Amino acid sequence: MFDISFLSVRAKRVVFKKHKVAEIEDYEVPSPGDGEVLIQTMKTLISTGTELTLLSGEYPPNSYWAAYGKLPFIAGYSNVGKIVKLGTGIEGLREGDIVASSSPHSQYVNVNLKSRDQIEGSHVIKVPDGVRPEEATFHTLAATVMNSVRLAHVSMGEATVIMGAGILGQLAVIFSRLSGSLPVIAVDPSPMRLGKAKISGATELIDPTSKPLQEEVSKLTKTRLADVVFEITGNPDVLPTGLKLLKSGGRFVILSSPRGPSKVDFHDEVNRPSRIIIGTHIESTPPEESPQNQWTYKRNVEFFYDLILSHLIKIDHLISHTYPWSKAPEAYQFLLEDRTRAMGVILDFTG
Repeated sequence: MFDISFLSVRAKRVVFKKHKVAEIEDYEVPSPGDGEVLIQTMKTLISTGTELTLLSGEYPPNSYWAAYGKLPFIAGYSNVGKIVKLGTGIEGLREGDIVASSSPHSQYVNVNLKSRDQIEGSHVIKVPDGVRPEEATFHTLAATVMNSVRLAHVSMGEATVIMGAGILGQLAVIFSRLSGSLPVIAVDPSPMRLGKAKISGATELIDPTSKPLQEEVSKLTKTRLADVVFEITGNPDVLPTGLKLLKSGGRFVILSSPRGPSKVDFHDEVNRPSRIIIGTHIESTPPEESPQNQWTYKRNVEFFYDLILSHLIKIDHLISHTYPWSKAPEAYQFLLEDRTRAMGVILDFTG
């Protein structure tokens, strides 16, 4: 336990200083000032999509990926911890509160609640009693997928195809079923991921390497094809395939962040069948609630926790590995070798 009475504390965090190597470095955390809170981390969740993409370096050199992931990169954005010190001007929070924040894999984090950065200031949210810290770490990804399902307007009785059954895909299955979608079709070549998708609520499972995908989707939808397709592989080569699974007027939802350009015949696959393409990045959530759209990031996270407390959803099956924080480099190396062997990978800072 660190002494937090000083002006700053020395702690450790995960950093990418070069591609394909995760490291732990010392850093200094300042004592919280006006509008800031100091959080002692309990658990964090590794993003096997965004973080692994940045760590691998497998993205176009002049892309947004390259600008966002400029090295050295402080890794992580799904943090759950305890508030140990409050700065001035803080309302609604107190020392001892367990909170979720979009903070990195760090022993301590100092968060500015007044930041204009939507991905920081508004994202310190109380975790209610009854939600375990490891469950709570899924808050960032859950809010991301909720936003996507809302923008896609998934509704009762619509056929949904989930392309890619990683963590985001599993959550897309869960929230699509919750919205009344039927069938919910999970597509992935990994038997482990398909097995998890069945637990998540997928009604149909397809390994695209063993079955003709479009033919199978047509059969499962009584030849109508899908109303909604979520692209969650991040592979730009998959996008043209996903479009072909949609009915005329269907919605193609980019929930992943594809790593590079895609080649699509927009006349044949979009314009003529009047298919709709929807981008659903988390930054499209409104910064404040309004009568037109109340579903801010914070509101989605609170609803996610309410769903867990109400036993309407379960996510225990999505936690596949837990590593002590000091073994973070090993965790990332394991994921780099083959991320399909894992699902939710938790870093434990409590030991």
